[in-house]
This record gives sequence, structure tokens and C-alpha cells, in this order.
Amino acid sequence: MRCYVIGDIHGCLDELRYLIEALPLEVGDRLVFLGDYIDRGPASKGVVSYLLELKEYGPALDLVFLRGNHEDMLLSYLGLPGEYGDMFFYNGGQETLASYGLGSMRPAPKEALSVMPPAHLNFYQSLIDYYIMGDVLCVHAGINPLKSLEEQTKSELLWIRDQFIYSPHSLPYTVLFGHTPQKEVFFHLPYKIGLDTGLVYGNKLSCLETEEKILYQVNRGKKKVQRIPISEKWAAASPPSPP
Repeated sequence: MRCYVIGDIHGCLDELRYLIEALPLEVGDRLVFLGDYIDRGPASKGVVSYLLELKEYGPALDLVFLRGNHEDMLLSYLGLPGEYGDMFFYNGGQETLASYGLGSMRPAPKEALSVMPPAHLNFYQSLIDYYIMGDVLCVHAGINPLKSLEEQTKSELLWIRDQFIYSPHSLPYTVLFGHTPQKEVFFHLPYKIGLDTGLVYGNKLSCLETEEKILYQVNRGKKKVQRIPISEKWAAASPPSPP
């Protein structure tokens, strides 16, 4: 079994599809998605529909879907458990609702709920905050480096940035995270690897296979998926200097 960890998608369906179709998937392989499936990009509804289609493979693939801060904002805006719903439209929420067929600038939550397919709503509500596999911890934004895993708050797991990114931590894991876009995959080993490479901003979607340490990437608007061995870079990576 191999494990593929995929960074932020933000409504970019075509690139997600090209990436998944290019992976050498076998029965039992695991796909871990780091959250932020929606907002800003043109096809949030299409992304979620495609991910639900992947689930139809049943036991052929082990699928893990993490919660991103954008899904959490959507749920809060809809009046469901979540945080910072008042920021939903300031963070690309209009594009998400447009993908569900709502053309008005700021539809009421009740109107948005009326067009949300039940399977999509269940998807958003069933997302998990973090996932552990061996010595790897997958989480959307990161962790507070001064706390144990049990002490982390939901806001820290979904929103933290510099305090986590530019500091070592004492947890017994390499943290794979998204949330903060970088031009290239962000290495700060053995502590963390950042996999949000700014797809929705015109850069690329990144996926890390954790056993053989292979990076798969597709650029925005392109079909070709690059396969980049990074085992040597992984071993040689050194902590970055704060900006």
C-alpha cells in the first residue's frame, strides 16, 4: 500500500482529475486530501462531486478527507457547526455558491442550503480535523508547536500559519499540511512539509507519495503531470530562515 497526500484544490476540477488519473494507483492505496476543496476556483461543486465518485470505488482505495478552513467557513455560513461564517464571502465563497447555481451576490443561508445536494452536505460535515499514519501527521494548516496534539484547538488546526511554519515542534511526527500557499513544496524536515503550491493562483497542484517519496505535480491549465523523486532532497533539506 502506498499513500498519496494531496494539497489544496480550491475548485480547480480539471487539474485534480488529471493528477488522480496520472497516479499509479493500486487496490488498497490511500489518498489523503488536506482540505480546502472549495472557494476561489470555478468548480467547487464539481470537485466535491468528483471526490464522491472516487468513493464509489469502495475498498479499492482508502480515502481520507480532512477539513479545511474554507469548508468550516461554509458550514458556519449555512448555520451549521463551524467557525467564521462571516468571512465566507471574503474568502472566495461566492464562487462556491455560483458553482451550485446561485447567481446572487450574497444569497441567504436558507437559499444556499436549498440547492446543496444532501451528499455534498454530508461530505462537508463528515470531514476530519487530522489524520495520523505512522510517523506522519496530516492536517490542514498545521499545529501549535508549543502544545501536545491533544491540546490543539480547532482554530489552530485549520488556521495557523507563521507560528507553526517557522518553528520546530516536539511532536513525534512529520506534519504534512496545506493552507499556506508556497511557490514550491515547503520542506522543513524532520518537522514539516507544506503541500499547498497555490493551484488556484495559477501555480500548481502537488501530491506527495510518502513511501517512495515521489512528488506528483500538475500546473494550472495544463494536463501533463510531472513525477519528481525527492528522496535526496528530503534527506538533505534543512530548516528555512524566517522571512
